[in-house]
Amino acid sequence: MNKKKIITIACVAAAALLALIIIGKKSTKNANTNLFGSASYGAFDIIVTTTGELEAENSVDITGPSLMNSRRMRMSQFEITDLVPEGTEVKAGDYVASLDRTSFENTLKDEQESLQTLLSNLDVTALDTAVTLSNLRDQIINYRYSVEEAEITLQQSTYESPSTIRQAEISVDKAKRTLDQALKSYELSLEQAKSDMRKAETDVADQREYVNDIINILSQFEVKAPQDGMVIYKKDRDGSKITIGSSISPFDNVVATLPDMSRMQSKTYVNEVDINKVKVGQAVEIEIDAFPEKKYTGVVKSVANIGEQLPNADAKVFEVVISLNESDAVLKPSMTTSNKIITGSYSDVVYVPIESVQNDVDSIPFIYMKNGNKQVVVTGASNENNIIVEQGISVGDVFYINTPEDADRFRKRDGEDLIPIIKQRKADEEAAERAASEQQQQRPRGAGGRGGFGGGGQMPQGSNYGGGQFQGQGGGQMPQGSNSGSGQTQGQGSGNGGQTQQGSTSGGGQAQGQSAGSSRQMPEGFTPGSGQMPEGFTPGSGQRPSGTSQQQRPQGSTGQN
Repeated sequence: MNKKKIITIACVAAAALLALIIIGKKSTKNANTNLFGSASYGAFDIIVTTTGELEAENSVDITGPSLMNSRRMRMSQFEITDLVPEGTEVKAGDYVASLDRTSFENTLKDEQESLQTLLSNLDVTALDTAVTLSNLRDQIINYRYSVEEAEITLQQSTYESPSTIRQAEISVDKAKRTLDQALKSYELSLEQAKSDMRKAETDVADQREYVNDIINILSQFEVKAPQDGMVIYKKDRDGSKITIGSSISPFDNVVATLPDMSRMQSKTYVNEVDINKVKVGQAVEIEIDAFPEKKYTGVVKSVANIGEQLPNADAKVFEVVISLNESDAVLKPSMTTSNKIITGSYSDVVYVPIESVQNDVDSIPFIYMKNGNKQVVVTGASNENNIIVEQGISVGDVFYINTPEDADRFRKRDGEDLIPIIKQRKADEEAAERAASEQQQQRPRGAGGRGGFGGGGQMPQGSNYGGGQFQGQGGGQMPQGSNSGSGQTQGQGSGNGGQTQQGSTSGGGQAQGQSAGSSRQMPEGFTPGSGQMPEGFTPGSGQRPSGTSQQQRPQGSTGQN
């Protein structure tokens, strides 16, 4: 019995061991299968993936009070004290929000009191003016009587002595002059009274208009919908939505919007690393997080030229607006979208997983092949998952997707003939980058130093810069008759290495006209245009350093070396 039991236990143990061996082999086989991959062939898209938010392409703003038409109104903030829930369906004229009226009601009270004061002043001014003008008119009547009395006295003094007659004549003249002065004073007082009344009336009119403006603005503190639609809260600059307790300004008085749901767009932000790939008009594949089973298409509508830094973000991003091609009743503002912007498309290309491409010590890309060799590859464009292989890999070739554990045994490298192509391509890319960088950093030509002119500049005919301090960048063209003889030369000299026209002197320059082809032996260690003079040489002295030969001067040359 014991023997039979032992045999049974041994058989069970052997079966279990065999099962473990079979399972282990299958697992190893599966692991090996998962370790390798093969090149794919077909269409290849380069995609920039972003997350965005739906909004209506067109919408009508629900606005609060506007102070732009009132010149005297002080600009201030309006606090929102009540607001209907977001998503509320409203009709034209329906209540949407209310604003805090306290400050403006106090202002209205003060300005109404000011209006009453001005009205009182107007009445006082009118009364004072009437009294003043009445008194002046009475004075004029009295002065006219005085003139008549003086004239009667003069008539009655006909048979009086000459002195009496003269006295009567003087009295007539005085009375007439007093009357004339009173008439002129009355005219001036009348104009002054009219001016005072106009000013008082204008002050009252302005104040009444100001009070009416305040009343009109206060009537706008209850915000109503301009048309039918769904209320969507407006967002501040930091992306937060306006709610109860938020404030709006007279310059940006939008409380909420009524979107047109028939045309939607997704507003998203693209990292500064990828923004150069995104262009207006590129196709976009769009998914809505709330409806993952639905797919939409769109097109890039606009790309911002200036980046911005969003809250809680380190990198700069650029705003990109994507217009949806389809219209769907389920689409609502503020829904989250997943956008795949197709920045490039290739057809009939070979591509492999991007992690399968490695870089050797000499920065040459290669792939670990199943046959135990490294295969050099010429790569092209890439997306998030795959990379195009232009040369080195064919469809059906099997390779390691990741770096194998025994990578040291891969010593042979196939495809060495592709290395010159790879290096040349890298050199071309670096040259293009340098050229672009130099073009951006290049300063405008003609910028010179103190007392000089910049490289490429032109000296006027007959100019003489001898004896002065001269700075420049060289390479300039000196016209006929120019003389840059003695003096202290700094920088790169005048005209060194440039073109010299007939009759001009420019050490080390190439002469045109009659001086073309002339040669000159320079002393050892002297570089034309370097700004350094050889030992023992004095500019403008006519003395040549040892080892130099007389240069044949063109006709008309007067410069000194």
